[in-house]
Amino acid sequence: MIDPDSNIVTKEAVAKDWLPRYTGTPVEEIGDYVLLTNFYAYVDQFAERFGCEITGQDRRMQAATNKDGLSIINFGIGSPNAANIMDMLTASKPKAVLFLGKCGGLKHSTEIGHFILPIGAIRGEGTSDDYLPQAVPALPSFKLHKFVSDKLCECELEYRTGVIYTTNRRVWEHDEKFRQKLKSYTPIGIDMETATIFIVGHANKIARGALLLVSDVPTTPDGIKTSDSDAAVSRNWAEIHLELGIDALTGIGEKGEEIKHLRYENQ
Repeated sequence: MIDPDSNIVTKEAVAKDWLPRYTGTPVEEIGDYVLLTNFYAYVDQFAERFGCEITGQDRRMQAATNKDGLSIINFGIGSPNAANIMDMLTASKPKAVLFLGKCGGLKHSTEIGHFILPIGAIRGEGTSDDYLPQAVPALPSFKLHKFVSDKLCECELEYRTGVIYTTNRRVWEHDEKFRQKLKSYTPIGIDMETATIFIVGHANKIARGALLLVSDVPTTPDGIKTSDSDAAVSRNWAEIHLELGIDALTGIGEKGEEIKHLRYENQ
């Protein structure tokens, strides 16, 4: 915990104090494997499936953990929140973190309801610049994504791979200059968290990945997300999205496989 009488504040002390403060969950009760989401409904469904308690109902983030050591945390929306939770998770040192988020599809091959397993992300959000230089690519942990890919194939679900553009900008669909810049980068989708999770996870030595659900096609007038269209996406695909995340991280835990191919060494 943070010692008010000390002149030295460590990241570990801050993380150990903030993780329970934000989630209402003691550090030791966060599981070895963690699902991250932007949606309270995912936490609610998880808790109902496993009969576990939802903590943090009066906090900024809600969480639940099953008896097998799998946790889910609703961290909110946007790259600052994504960086915050990835920093705070250094207190519990999870073996793997998988982000279950939504994204806008930017290719003709990406339709609403498709899943995207990103091979990397473009750091357009700015938040990750505080962690590593821009020259460092935002990448997932390969072995974690292999497990997720295996689950998608087992379920005979189509999915796409490609690069995600992560931005801090929420309303951009009207801006032709931004749209043209986006097109020049050739991403398969756009979101507000993936690059941050990949970079902050790398900086904090946490194995990380993302499975994104295409919820809109924002470059077409009839494809821009609305309350009704977003509700339809959740109704039709949220359950299988969550199931895939649960099965992937549970499978890794049961096999007891090491996710990191390379050992992090202190330089």
